[in-house]
Amino acid sequence: MKPFFKELFEYNHHYNQKLGDVFNDNPDKTSEKAIKLFSHILNAHRVWNIRIDPKQTAFGIWEIHPIQNFKNIDKVNQEHSLLILDKFDLNETINYVTSNGQAYSHCIRDLLFHVINHSTYHRGQIATEFRQNGLDPLATDYIHYKR
Repeated sequence: MKPFFKELFEYNHHYNQKLGDVFNDNPDKTSEKAIKLFSHILNAHRVWNIRIDPKQTAFGIWEIHPIQNFKNIDKVNQEHSLLILDKFDLNETINYVTSNGQAYSHCIRDLLFHVINHSTYHRGQIATEFRQNGLDPLATDYIHYKR
């Protein structure tokens, strides 16, 4: 299962880096909403990593980042996720508290899958924003990555 998760995180990182390039190459065409959504993807990824392995300082879940920082934040998130995959048993249960104070317990594999699913969901929203602002959206489906 770990090799599959590593592949999912490579896919996630690949398209986050490509999105970072689009933002950096087209700052005049990227909407505030698209910037907010991509910042949120990066922030949430960091938050989930920290819930599993508290090594870094969390970002606010809707904290906005300068577009020139997107790729580096993603790179740091990716490295931390790969470290988690190497270091932890995916069946281990993690207890955490959400930003609104709710306590939960989930196994690491579910939390890591959530990072991928959450990122994919919001990349779809960014694609809509790109199209509405004159940018061609990236084809970020997993199967495109596998091709």
